[in-house]
Amino acid sequence: MPAAATQTVPPPPTLDNPAGGALSLIFTTMPALLRLTCGVVGAAVALSVHTPPVESVVLLPAVAGLTAWSLWYAHRAWRHGINPALVAADVAITAVTCLLIPVLVAPGVLPGEGSWIAVLASTTVINAQATAPARWSIPAGLLVVAAYATGAQAAGNSTEARAHAATLLVQTACTAMMATVMRRRIGRADRVFVEHQRLTREALVARAARDAERQQNRDLHDTVLGTLTMVGLGAVAGPTAAFRERCAADLRTLVALTDVGPVAGDGPVPLDGRLRAVTGRLPELPAHLDLASCAVPAGVADAISESTYAALSNVVRHAPGARVTLRLSRDAVGVVVEVADDGPGFDPTTVPPHRYGLRESILGRMAAVGGRADVQSAPGAGTRIRLEWPGVG
Repeated sequence: MPAAATQTVPPPPTLDNPAGGALSLIFTTMPALLRLTCGVVGAAVALSVHTPPVESVVLLPAVAGLTAWSLWYAHRAWRHGINPALVAADVAITAVTCLLIPVLVAPGVLPGEGSWIAVLASTTVINAQATAPARWSIPAGLLVVAAYATGAQAAGNSTEARAHAATLLVQTACTAMMATVMRRRIGRADRVFVEHQRLTREALVARAARDAERQQNRDLHDTVLGTLTMVGLGAVAGPTAAFRERCAADLRTLVALTDVGPVAGDGPVPLDGRLRAVTGRLPELPAHLDLASCAVPAGVADAISESTYAALSNVVRHAPGARVTLRLSRDAVGVVVEVADDGPGFDPTTVPPHRYGLRESILGRMAAVGGRADVQSAPGAGTRIRLEWPGVG
C-alpha cells in the first residue's frame, strides 16, 4: 500500500462531556459556597442566642464542630469534588444536629422556620439533590426532614415541626426534579457533541485519504504516465541516456510511493537549486533560466518544483521546439515562479475535467501548500503559468 495512504492524521482532541463537566463544576462550587456560608453565619447566629434551655456545654462544641465541618466540606469539594461519602457525612451530621434542637435552639427563635438549624437543614437537602443521584438524594432529604420534624417536636413546637418539614419536602422535590432535568438535558447535549466529534474525525480521515490519493495521482501523472505519453507522441528519440535516466527517476518515484520510512523534514531549502534540478530532468527541453536566490520550506519547494516539472513536461508533450523561460523571483506577493513558452497555446476552458495535468499536478499541488497557480494561454499566443506562494525564505 502506498505510504501516503497509510499515513494517519492526528484526530482533534476528544472532549467526552464538556457540558457535563461544566455542570459538575457548578454543582460543586455552589454547594461548597452554600455549606461554607451556612456554617459561618449559622455559627454566629447560634452563639448570639443561647437562652435556656440551650446548654452552652452542648452548643459550643456543636457550633465548633459544624464550623470545622463546613470549612472541610468546602475545601474538599473545591480540591477533589463532591463524592458520595461527603454527601452521606453531611446528611448524617445535619440529621444529628436536627435531633438536638431542644438543647441547641432557644424556644423564642424556633418558630417561623428561621432558626440556624432550619437554614442548615434546607442547605443540606438542596446540596444533596444537586450532588447525588436521585435514588440516593431523595432518601437523604427525607431523612433530614424526619430528623428536623422529630427535633422540633421534641422542643415542644409541633407547628414548627410540621411547617418546616413541609418546606423541606418541597425543597427536596423541586431541587431533585431540577437536577434530574438538567442532568438529562446536558447528557443529551454531550452525546450530540460526541457524535459531532466522531463525524468530524471521520471527515478528517476521509479528507486525508482523498488528499493522499490525489498526491499519488499527481506523482504518477508527472512521472510514469508523462513518460509513456511522451513515448506515445514520439517526443522521445530512441533509448538515449537521458531517456534511461528519466525512466530510472520514474522508477524511484514508484519505489518512494511504497516507502513507509520517515518523512523528510520541512526546513528551508534553496528553491533555485530545486528548479535547476527540474530542468536537468528534461534535457530535451532547453530553457532560459532566470532564477533569484530563494529558500522556502522543503514541502513548499517540493510542491513548486513538481508543479514546474509538470508545466515543463506539458511543453515537451504539446509544444515541442518551443522556446521556454523559467523565472524565479520574489515580490510583494511572495515567491513567484513563471514558466512561459511561445508554443501554439490552448484554451484553458476547453480542458476536460478528468485531465490531471493542470487541475491536480499544478493547481491542486499549489493549493495543497497554501499557494496558487494561474494559467494564461490562448491559441496561437503561447502559455504562461505563474506559481505563487505567499512567503519568502
